[in-house]
Amino acid sequence: MTLPHQSATMTTIVHDTTEAVCLSTEYNLYLKPIAKMTVSVALPQLKLPGKSISNWEVMERVKAMVAPEQFSALRISKSTMDFIRFEGEVENKTVVKSLLSRLDGKSIKLSGFTDVLKVRAVENKVDFPTRHDWDSFFRDAKDMNETLPGERPDTIHLEGLPCRWFSQKDSQYPDRPSEEVLIAVFQAFGKVRNVDIPMLDPYREEMLDKNFSTFSFGGHLNFEAYVQYQEYCGFTKAMDTMRSMKLMFKGDDGKAVACNIKVTFDTSKHLSESALKRRSLDRMKLQELERQREEQKRREKEEEERRKEEERYDGRRKSKGKLEEEEKERKKEERLRKREQKLREREQRRNLKRVRRQQEEEQKKLQMKIAMEERRLLLAQRNLESIRLIAELLARAKVQHGSTRGTGKAGAGTTEGGISPASAAGGMPTQAGGGASEGGGGEGASAGTPAPREGAKGKTALQPVEEEQRKNNKISGHAGPGWTCNA
Repeated sequence: MTLPHQSATMTTIVHDTTEAVCLSTEYNLYLKPIAKMTVSVALPQLKLPGKSISNWEVMERVKAMVAPEQFSALRISKSTMDFIRFEGEVENKTVVKSLLSRLDGKSIKLSGFTDVLKVRAVENKVDFPTRHDWDSFFRDAKDMNETLPGERPDTIHLEGLPCRWFSQKDSQYPDRPSEEVLIAVFQAFGKVRNVDIPMLDPYREEMLDKNFSTFSFGGHLNFEAYVQYQEYCGFTKAMDTMRSMKLMFKGDDGKAVACNIKVTFDTSKHLSESALKRRSLDRMKLQELERQREEQKRREKEEEERRKEEERYDGRRKSKGKLEEEEKERKKEERLRKREQKLREREQRRNLKRVRRQQEEEQKKLQMKIAMEERRLLLAQRNLESIRLIAELLARAKVQHGSTRGTGKAGAGTTEGGISPASAAGGMPTQAGGGASEGGGGEGASAGTPAPREGAKGKTALQPVEEEQRKNNKISGHAGPGWTCNA
């Protein structure tokens, strides 16, 4: 018989089965004592920087100290600067004492270290509930009634049971545990009242009362179960027998494997009458909901089939008009395509016009700006010419006035520069021998008579120039330099 395949981290191969206790000969299940021990190695103080102690080297020294005996498993449970703690397991309980005598109080000498490493070894105490634990729990619990099944110490809770070890022989579902097999195995301790394997209930995950851990210890490889005994003695016998034990399966070929299981007493009233009724009601509700869903699916399926039949009938009836419909659809699509094309062209024309309009506006603004700059330049030139003209007139008037003071004569004729005394006094230039003023239009001054200050129209000779200057400033939009000259 081939051994059931299990995860390497869950099961270990057993070479020595002499200490195994038969649990069920029909299903080849046994209980094997757990033989574990703790080995602690004290480390010396590291005086040189950069120097370290290899955990692997220490582990190999520990293995060499117990030779020719061997550990079936040895792992590091804790490592610090002061010590290394190993957890080891051996095949039989009888070997533990021999290994303790070889390890406890001994020392290890490592190469490169002058100090020796002290070794301490003790046997492991398995954490398992005692009779005092469950008696005190149910005695002190306020919501427990010890006269009712499930509310007293009569139910054990097992976790980590391999599915294949508890499946029916020649079953088409080898990974599915069986309640019948579970009852047959655990009836070895007493008559069983009830059992429950939560993973077999398809509605359990949907129930509100979830006081279990489905698919624990590796999912479908292992399962949890509840076993309720009719008598208290059956419960106590099962708990006492499985204390510090692991479950072992032995094949027909003599090969055996073992795995650790967790055994506790139930504190959740999982198999009490109230819990069973509640789960039964929840299961009935879920079954009714499932039936309604199945009925809904059936009606939907029938409705779908009827609709498909109608569609097939309508398709046969409308097969003649299919070409007309396709032609109509094609024409409709063509119209839509042309309409969209027209809309796109119209939008392109609008965009083109808008861009052209913006360009024209920008061009107009640029031309206006250039015209304004040219106008300002022209006005500035005119202002400059006016200023130069006025300065020239003032200079000539000043020269003529200085000449008149030096001679003491009345200016009857023209001056050397072509400016008469009257023109010098009035501020207007005249030609030599001329009688009319250039700007005022009045008569020339007679000899020996002082030149009048104003012309015939009551203006000075420079006022026409000032008016021209003001006109230019008004056109340019800003005030230019004002000139007023009264000689």
